[in-house]
Amino acid sequence: MGSSVRELAGATPATRDRYVDLLRVASLGAVVLGHWLMAAVTPDGVGNLLAVVPALQPLTWLLQVMPVFFFVGGFSHALSYRSLLRKRPEAAPGAAADSVYSAFLRARLQRLLRPTMVFVLVWGAAALLVQLLGGGGGLTGVTLRMVTQPLWFIGIYLAMVAFTPPLLKLHERYGWGAFAGLAGAAVMVDVLRFAAGVPYVEFLNFAFVWLAVHQLGFLRADGRIHLRRAALLAGGGLVTATALVAFGPYPLSMVGMPGEKVSNMAPPTLALLAHGLWLVGAVELLRAPAARLLERPRVWHTVVAANGVAMTAFLWHLTAMFGVYGALLALDVALPEPASAAWWAQVPLRLALAAALTAALVAAFRTFERPAAPATPGTPGSSGAGPLAALGATLCLLGVLGLSIVGFGGLLDGRTALLIAIPVSAPAAVAMTLGGWLLVERAGRGTGER
Repeated sequence: MGSSVRELAGATPATRDRYVDLLRVASLGAVVLGHWLMAAVTPDGVGNLLAVVPALQPLTWLLQVMPVFFFVGGFSHALSYRSLLRKRPEAAPGAAADSVYSAFLRARLQRLLRPTMVFVLVWGAAALLVQLLGGGGGLTGVTLRMVTQPLWFIGIYLAMVAFTPPLLKLHERYGWGAFAGLAGAAVMVDVLRFAAGVPYVEFLNFAFVWLAVHQLGFLRADGRIHLRRAALLAGGGLVTATALVAFGPYPLSMVGMPGEKVSNMAPPTLALLAHGLWLVGAVELLRAPAARLLERPRVWHTVVAANGVAMTAFLWHLTAMFGVYGALLALDVALPEPASAAWWAQVPLRLALAAALTAALVAAFRTFERPAAPATPGTPGSSGAGPLAALGATLCLLGVLGLSIVGFGGLLDGRTALLIAIPVSAPAAVAMTLGGWLLVERAGRGTGER
């Protein structure tokens, strides 16, 4: 691995935006660390440290960095899709557009879904074995329910990939107006939700809030977020988020809290969008000094190496965390009361063990994150590939979102959870994810990709 990382780092073109790669790794790393720190595990279950110590909730305004990852995604998607458009055949424009869309979708989904499918199948087989043997209680049952929760992020990211072509067209026509339209839709959803009490409307903000942040990545790709605008985003977002929390119906925490009536995360709220704006502005203000730091070979090699395994580490980090707690219980090591002095004293040990186990899991599964050969649009005679790829992406989206909610607990007894208003079981969610992936693969073959 070392030599390949050195080769990749050494071959980095001068035009590559290294800061984007750093933001991708840093945002996922912050999420992993946040999950490890927030978990308040006892022999009876799992709580949230932020609920035990509410005074720590303001830290979520720094550690809830998923908006940064989605912002970086918009930047990368814009560059990738435009690159494929430049290669498309000139003849048969409709079929060519189908080919470009399916090539783009397949290329983006391969890197994302290959490690995800391995995670789903390995955990599905393990859950099935545990439950056939009559297990599934205690910490094991909690693990089976919670280990899939990070998959919600995969589902949202799939939607961003699928919507990139039409939203990129809107961006190219309206620029900041396209972002304003999505942000305005998010405002309207919260007005209907909180002022008019319209049921289910809040779920639309899973799209409007996150796609608005994603749209900022398009603006970044076109160089339209300069220092002054970054400062306006940071300052305006921070002031708006503060006002919404202080005077509106929004909670202080930017992550979900157990038992709360309103969550800023699920579904996303206008307060979370304002939080995302302040984070995007803040990281853009740090771009110049970070770029100078990334010119150092050792720093850049570290970023390249981390990028090659970031998704695998993200998928398996909760597995590692629960594995550490399970090992401590098996060895009769006492789990202190969360937030007690003994609990804080044990934090460095738990973090070190979780990092070591995550590294071992990455070593076992990292091969599935290796990028495939670059996708190219195929011949212009294969109409219908684009819709087939879109259908596959939709099934994958519903499957991984459903699995993030229902988990693998109750796999054999038909346990279901509501995905918006639709009951979904773990077997159904796995089937949708696998079926969607096969459709995307078929669409790619249908376009004659090489």
